[in-house]
Amino acid sequence: MSEQKRQFFGTDGIRAKANAFPLLPDFVVQLGQSAADAFLARRTDTRNWPIVIIGKDTRQSCDMLESAIAAGLTSRGIDVRLAGVVPTPAVAMLTKETGALFGVVISASHNPFDDNGIKFFCADGYKLDDALESEIERGILHPPPPPEGGPVGRISPLEGAAERYIDFVCRSVGEDRHILGGLRIALDAANGAGHHTSEAILRALGATVLPMHHHPSGININLDCGCTHPAVIESLVKQTGAHVGVSHDGDADRVLLCDETGSSN
Repeated sequence: MSEQKRQFFGTDGIRAKANAFPLLPDFVVQLGQSAADAFLARRTDTRNWPIVIIGKDTRQSCDMLESAIAAGLTSRGIDVRLAGVVPTPAVAMLTKETGALFGVVISASHNPFDDNGIKFFCADGYKLDDALESEIERGILHPPPPPEGGPVGRISPLEGAAERYIDFVCRSVGEDRHILGGLRIALDAANGAGHHTSEAILRALGATVLPMHHHPSGININLDCGCTHPAVIESLVKQTGAHVGVSHDGDADRVLLCDETGSSN
Protein backbone atom coordinates (compact mmCIF):
# COMPACT_ATOMS: atom_id res chain seq x y z
CA MET A 1 0.00 0.00 0.00
CA SER A 2 1.62 3.28 -1.07
CA GLU A 3 1.55 6.45 0.97
CA GLN A 4 -0.91 8.04 -1.47
CA LYS A 5 -3.43 5.24 -0.90
CA ARG A 6 -3.35 5.37 2.88
CA GLN A 7 -6.56 6.73 4.36
CA PHE A 8 -5.43 7.96 7.76
CA PHE A 9 -1.66 8.39 7.96
CA GLY A 10 -0.10 11.43 6.35
CA THR A 11 3.50 12.55 6.25
CA ASP A 12 3.68 12.84 10.05
CA GLY A 13 1.16 10.47 11.60
CA ILE A 14 -2.58 11.10 11.71
CA ARG A 15 -3.70 14.71 11.97
CA ALA A 16 -7.20 16.25 11.89
CA LYS A 17 -9.66 18.33 13.86
CA ALA A 18 -9.94 17.00 17.38
CA ASN A 19 -13.19 15.23 18.23
CA ALA A 20 -14.00 14.85 14.53
CA PHE A 21 -13.29 11.81 12.38
CA PRO A 22 -10.82 10.22 12.50
CA LEU A 23 -9.76 11.72 15.85
CA LEU A 24 -12.84 10.44 17.67
CA PRO A 25 -12.41 8.35 20.83
CA ASP A 26 -13.75 5.11 19.35
CA PHE A 27 -11.42 5.35 16.35
CA VAL A 28 -8.44 6.16 18.55
CA VAL A 29 -9.16 3.09 20.71
CA GLN A 30 -9.04 1.01 17.50
CA LEU A 31 -5.85 2.78 16.47
CA GLY A 32 -4.24 1.82 19.76
CA GLN A 33 -5.34 -1.79 19.38
CA SER A 34 -4.12 -2.05 15.80
CA ALA A 35 -0.77 -0.43 16.63
CA ALA A 36 -0.38 -2.84 19.55
CA ASP A 37 -1.13 -5.82 17.31
CA ALA A 38 1.38 -4.69 14.68
CA PHE A 39 4.20 -4.08 17.14
CA LEU A 40 3.53 -7.17 19.25
CA ALA A 41 3.69 -9.32 16.11
CA ARG A 42 7.23 -8.02 15.53
CA ARG A 43 8.33 -8.37 19.13
CA THR A 44 11.39 -10.55 19.66
CA ASP A 45 11.95 -10.09 23.41
CA THR A 46 9.03 -11.72 25.20
CA ARG A 47 10.70 -11.93 28.61
CA ASN A 48 9.49 -8.52 29.81
CA TRP A 49 5.98 -7.13 29.93
CA PRO A 50 5.59 -4.67 27.02
CA ILE A 51 5.28 -0.97 27.77
CA VAL A 52 4.43 2.04 25.61
CA ILE A 53 5.34 5.67 26.34
CA ILE A 54 2.76 8.39 25.62
CA GLY A 55 3.63 12.09 25.54
CA LYS A 56 1.50 15.06 24.54
CA ASP A 57 1.48 18.80 23.97
CA THR A 58 -0.73 21.36 25.72
CA ARG A 59 -3.95 21.19 23.65
CA GLN A 60 -7.07 20.60 25.71
CA SER A 61 -8.04 17.68 23.46
CA CYS A 62 -4.86 15.76 24.34
CA ASP A 63 -6.34 14.27 27.51
CA MET A 64 -9.25 12.76 25.60
CA LEU A 65 -7.04 11.24 22.92
CA GLU A 66 -4.49 10.05 25.49
CA SER A 67 -7.22 8.22 27.40
CA ALA A 68 -8.60 6.61 24.24
CA ILE A 69 -5.32 5.31 22.85
CA ALA A 70 -4.24 4.14 26.31
CA ALA A 71 -7.47 2.13 26.53
CA GLY A 72 -6.74 0.48 23.20
CA LEU A 73 -3.19 -0.38 24.20
CA THR A 74 -4.06 -1.78 27.61
CA SER A 75 -6.80 -3.93 26.05
CA ARG A 76 -3.99 -5.72 24.21
CA GLY A 77 -1.99 -6.40 27.34
CA ILE A 78 0.40 -3.44 27.15
CA ASP A 79 1.34 -1.27 30.12
CA VAL A 80 1.13 2.45 29.37
CA ARG A 81 3.50 5.00 30.89
CA LEU A 82 2.26 8.58 30.67
CA ALA A 83 5.08 11.08 30.18
CA GLY A 84 2.69 14.03 30.35
CA VAL A 85 3.42 17.28 28.51
CA VAL A 86 6.86 16.89 26.94
CA PRO A 87 8.42 17.81 23.57
CA THR A 88 8.20 15.28 20.77
CA PRO A 89 11.98 14.58 20.90
CA ALA A 90 11.55 13.64 24.57
CA VAL A 91 9.17 10.82 23.63
CA ALA A 92 11.67 9.50 21.09
CA MET A 93 14.41 9.58 23.74
CA LEU A 94 12.29 8.07 26.50
CA THR A 95 11.02 5.29 24.23
CA LYS A 96 14.56 4.15 23.51
CA GLU A 97 15.85 4.74 27.05
CA THR A 98 13.10 2.74 28.76
CA GLY A 99 13.14 -0.18 26.31
CA ALA A 100 9.53 0.51 25.37
CA LEU A 101 7.82 -1.40 22.58
CA PHE A 102 7.03 1.94 20.93
CA GLY A 103 6.18 5.54 21.73
CA VAL A 104 3.14 7.73 21.00
CA VAL A 105 3.00 11.52 20.61
CA ILE A 106 -0.31 13.36 20.75
CA SER A 107 0.22 16.70 19.03
CA ALA A 108 -0.58 18.71 15.93
CA SER A 109 2.76 20.53 15.95
CA HIS A 110 2.39 24.11 14.64
CA ASN A 111 -1.35 23.80 13.89
CA PRO A 112 -4.11 25.66 15.81
CA PHE A 113 -5.33 24.30 19.15
CA ASP A 114 -8.49 22.70 17.74
CA ASP A 115 -6.40 20.38 15.57
CA ASN A 116 -4.59 17.40 16.99
CA GLY A 117 -2.66 14.38 15.84
CA ILE A 118 -1.13 11.05 16.77
CA LYS A 119 2.24 9.75 15.65
CA PHE A 120 4.38 6.82 16.65
CA PHE A 121 8.03 6.10 17.34
CA CYS A 122 9.63 2.69 17.07
CA ALA A 123 11.69 1.25 19.91
CA ASP A 124 14.83 2.84 18.49
CA GLY A 125 13.32 6.32 18.71
CA TYR A 126 12.75 6.72 14.97
CA LYS A 127 9.44 7.21 13.17
CA LEU A 128 7.55 4.36 11.53
CA ASP A 129 8.13 3.43 7.92
CA ASP A 130 5.29 3.43 5.40
CA ALA A 131 4.88 -0.34 5.49
CA LEU A 132 4.22 -0.42 9.22
CA GLU A 133 1.80 2.50 9.06
CA SER A 134 -0.05 0.69 6.27
CA GLU A 135 -0.24 -2.44 8.38
CA ILE A 136 -1.77 -0.46 11.25
CA GLU A 137 -4.32 0.98 8.85
CA ARG A 138 -5.28 -2.47 7.61
CA GLY A 139 -5.84 -3.55 11.21
CA ILE A 140 -8.29 -0.68 11.66
CA LEU A 141 -10.13 -1.28 8.39
CA HIS A 142 -10.20 -5.08 8.85
CA PRO A 143 -9.96 -5.69 12.59
CA PRO A 144 -9.45 -9.21 13.93
CA PRO A 145 -12.10 -10.74 16.22
CA PRO A 146 -11.89 -9.17 19.69
CA PRO A 147 -10.02 -11.31 22.20
CA GLU A 148 -11.98 -13.07 24.92
CA GLY A 149 -10.07 -12.64 28.13
CA GLY A 150 -6.32 -12.39 27.91
CA PRO A 151 -3.89 -10.00 29.60
CA VAL A 152 -4.85 -6.42 30.37
CA GLY A 153 -2.27 -3.69 30.82
CA ARG A 154 -2.16 -0.90 33.37
CA ILE A 155 -1.71 2.87 33.10
CA SER A 156 0.68 4.83 35.29
CA PRO A 157 2.71 8.05 35.12
CA LEU A 158 6.29 7.97 33.93
CA GLU A 159 7.86 9.75 36.87
CA GLY A 160 10.34 12.51 36.09
CA ALA A 161 9.86 12.30 32.33
CA ALA A 162 10.54 15.99 31.66
CA GLU A 163 13.49 16.05 34.03
CA ARG A 164 15.03 13.01 32.33
CA TYR A 165 14.80 14.80 28.99
CA ILE A 166 16.29 17.99 30.39
CA ASP A 167 19.22 16.04 31.81
CA PHE A 168 19.69 14.13 28.54
CA VAL A 169 19.93 17.34 26.50
CA CYS A 170 22.30 18.98 28.98
CA ARG A 171 24.56 15.91 28.98
CA SER A 172 24.66 15.96 25.18
CA VAL A 173 26.71 19.19 25.12
CA GLY A 174 29.67 17.52 26.83
CA GLU A 175 31.44 18.40 30.03
CA ASP A 176 30.99 22.18 29.86
CA ARG A 177 27.62 22.55 31.57
CA HIS A 178 27.83 26.38 31.43
CA ILE A 179 28.50 26.61 27.73
CA LEU A 180 25.84 29.34 27.38
CA GLY A 181 27.13 31.41 30.28
CA GLY A 182 26.89 35.15 29.66
CA LEU A 183 24.24 34.85 26.95
CA ARG A 184 20.82 36.48 27.17
CA ILE A 185 18.40 34.28 25.24
CA ALA A 186 14.87 35.31 24.33
CA LEU A 187 12.54 32.31 24.19
CA ASP A 188 9.12 32.05 22.54
CA ALA A 189 7.74 28.71 23.77
CA ALA A 190 4.52 28.93 21.68
CA ASN A 191 2.49 28.01 24.81
CA GLY A 192 3.37 24.47 23.86
CA ALA A 193 5.16 21.34 24.96
CA GLY A 194 8.52 23.07 25.45
CA HIS A 195 7.20 25.78 27.77
CA HIS A 196 9.04 24.26 30.76
CA THR A 197 11.80 22.09 29.33
CA SER A 198 13.45 24.58 26.97
CA GLU A 199 13.68 27.30 29.59
CA ALA A 200 15.06 24.80 32.11
CA ILE A 201 17.66 23.50 29.64
CA LEU A 202 18.89 26.95 28.66
CA ARG A 203 19.15 28.04 32.28
CA ALA A 204 20.96 24.84 33.24
CA LEU A 205 23.53 25.58 30.54
CA GLY A 206 24.20 29.00 32.01
CA ALA A 207 22.03 31.34 29.94
CA THR A 208 19.86 34.14 31.20
CA VAL A 209 16.46 33.30 29.71
CA LEU A 210 13.78 35.82 28.79
CA PRO A 211 10.69 33.63 28.29
CA MET A 212 7.55 34.55 26.40
CA HIS A 213 4.37 32.61 25.62
CA HIS A 214 5.13 30.03 28.27
CA HIS A 215 1.76 29.86 30.06
CA PRO A 216 -0.35 27.31 28.16
CA SER A 217 -4.10 27.39 28.70
CA GLY A 218 -5.10 24.50 26.46
CA ILE A 219 -6.35 26.81 23.73
CA ASN A 220 -3.50 29.29 23.24
CA ILE A 221 -0.90 26.95 21.74
CA ASN A 222 0.65 28.59 18.63
CA LEU A 223 -1.79 31.48 18.96
CA ASP A 224 -0.03 34.48 17.40
CA CYS A 225 3.26 33.10 18.63
CA GLY A 226 5.86 30.43 17.98
CA CYS A 227 8.10 29.75 15.01
CA THR A 228 5.32 30.30 12.46
CA HIS A 229 5.24 33.93 13.66
CA PRO A 230 8.92 34.96 13.38
CA ALA A 231 8.17 38.63 13.92
CA VAL A 232 7.30 37.84 17.55
CA ILE A 233 10.73 36.55 18.52
CA GLU A 234 12.47 39.16 16.38
CA SER A 235 10.63 41.90 18.25
CA LEU A 236 11.37 40.34 21.65
CA VAL A 237 15.10 40.20 20.88
CA LYS A 238 15.15 43.86 19.92
CA GLN A 239 13.10 44.94 22.94
CA THR A 240 15.18 43.04 25.49
CA GLY A 241 18.65 43.34 24.00
CA ALA A 242 19.01 39.56 23.92
CA HIS A 243 21.95 38.01 22.15
CA VAL A 244 19.89 35.21 20.60
CA GLY A 245 16.23 34.46 19.95
CA VAL A 246 14.75 30.94 20.10
CA SER A 247 11.22 30.17 18.93
CA HIS A 248 9.45 26.79 19.02
CA ASP A 249 6.37 25.24 17.51
CA GLY A 250 3.70 23.52 19.61
CA ASP A 251 5.50 20.22 20.18
CA ALA A 252 9.00 21.78 20.30
CA ASP A 253 10.50 19.56 17.63
CA ARG A 254 11.55 22.50 15.53
CA VAL A 255 13.21 25.81 16.31
CA LEU A 256 13.61 29.20 14.65
CA LEU A 257 16.71 31.19 15.64
CA CYS A 258 17.47 34.87 15.23
CA ASP A 259 20.55 36.92 16.07
CA GLU A 260 20.91 40.02 18.23
CA THR A 261 19.58 42.23 15.41
CA GLY A 262 16.38 40.20 15.15
CA SER A 263 17.40 38.67 11.83
CA SER A 264 16.50 35.02 11.24
CA ASN A 265 18.13 34.83 7.81
